Amino acid sequence: MKKILLSTVALTFVLSGCVATDPYTGQTSLTNTGGGTAIGAALGGLVGAVTAEEGERGRAALRGALAGGVVGAGVGAYMDYQERELRQSLEGTGVTIERQGDDLRLIMPAEVTFDVASYEIKPSFFAVLGNVADVMINYPETTIQIAGHTDSDGSDSYNQDLSVQRSGAVRNFLSAQGVEYARMSAVGFGERFPIASNTTEYGKAQNRRVEITLSPASQY
Repeated sequence: MKKILLSTVALTFVLSGCVATDPYTGQTSLTNTGGGTAIGAALGGLVGAVTAEEGERGRAALRGALAGGVVGAGVGAYMDYQERELRQSLEGTGVTIERQGDDLRLIMPAEVTFDVASYEIKPSFFAVLGNVADVMINYPETTIQIAGHTDSDGSDSYNQDLSVQRSGAVRNFLSAQGVEYARMSAVGFGERFPIASNTTEYGKAQNRRVEITLSPASQY
């Protein structure tokens, strides 16, 4: 256990750059952010190690250290780390990531997630959503809203139902990968919030989408 805690704190020092050197005296000290990060890492590592099963304690401690460390650094840093991991995991997948303050919005076009008029996730997209789930599990201090959107083809009621079914399908998939179900909400907006014109096929394709918004659960 002692080795686990020492290694998790060391890992967080490396990730956060929390040691500052006085240019005049040469002495080193913890920065305010770094101090919070290290404390968070130690606590996170301890919780992860104690609560995990025997065979999983090493991995749980490291995961707890990462989460605890960035919580200690504050909301902005917590979301920064999460954004970085998501961008690395989703590069080249067709998923767009937008940062809005401390919120992260993942825009998933329907053509890469669902067939037309279907709410069954394409098997080719399983791995991508699996990567998203892994990041979400690493950062439990965020809430997750999953929103379905459609184009204007079809009746209002049909589009509303389809958007709800698609967001629900994504929620269920992420839950099956280990993301806590209670952290997530699934809503459908039908055709009410287009991001492009519904007068062209290109615009309609943009409007058929699922958006996942990650928000800080608190100010820590």
